[in-house]
Amino acid sequence: MIMNTDQFLTAALQNRANEIIAEELFRLALPDAWLVSGCLVQTVWNVLTKRAIDYGINDYDVFYFDPDMSWEAEDKVIRTLAERFATRGIKVEARNQARVHLWYPKKHGLPYPPLRCSAQGIDRFLTRNTQIGIRRTREAYEVYAPNGYDDIAALIVRPNPGANFSAANYEAKAQRWKALWPEITVLPAVSA
Repeated sequence: MIMNTDQFLTAALQNRANEIIAEELFRLALPDAWLVSGCLVQTVWNVLTKRAIDYGINDYDVFYFDPDMSWEAEDKVIRTLAERFATRGIKVEARNQARVHLWYPKKHGLPYPPLRCSAQGIDRFLTRNTQIGIRRTREAYEVYAPNGYDDIAALIVRPNPGANFSAANYEAKAQRWKALWPEITVLPAVSA
C-alpha cells in the first residue's frame, strides 16, 4: 500500500487525542513543538487493522525545542500539558529536545549530541517508521516524515541504525509491538 501525506494525516487524526494535542500545542505556541512517533504510527496501524483507534497507545509524545535548558523550565511545560489533558484522560510525555543530551547518556548509556531543533530528535528515533511528527499551523498541518509513509502503510518496523541505536532496545520495542499488532513485519536489528 502506498500512502501520501493527506492519507497519513486523515488516518492519524482519526484519533481525537492526536488532534486535541496538536491544537493545544498550537494555542500554547511552544517553540518548535511537534506531536511525534508512536501515537501517530499506532493510530494509523489501528485504522489499517480495524482496531479501536487508541488501542496499544500508552502515551502521546511531544517534542519541543526551548533554548532554556533548565529542568525547571521543562518541568513547567510538563506540568502545564499534564494539567491541560488530565481531564480528557490523555497522558502526554513532553521533552525539550535542547536538553536531551544532558540526561540521555546517563539514562541509556549511549552518547547523545546537543540538538539544534526538534526534527533532529525525531531523526534519532529507534525505528524508521516512528520518525514522524505533526504540528498544527495557522492554515493546516505540517508533517515531518524524513522516511515517508511506506513502512507505516505496509506495517513494517525497520531499525534506524543511526546514532544511539541499541539492538536490545529495538528488539524489546519490536516485541511489544508485535504482541499488540501481529500483522506487522519486524525487520532484524542488523538490517539497515
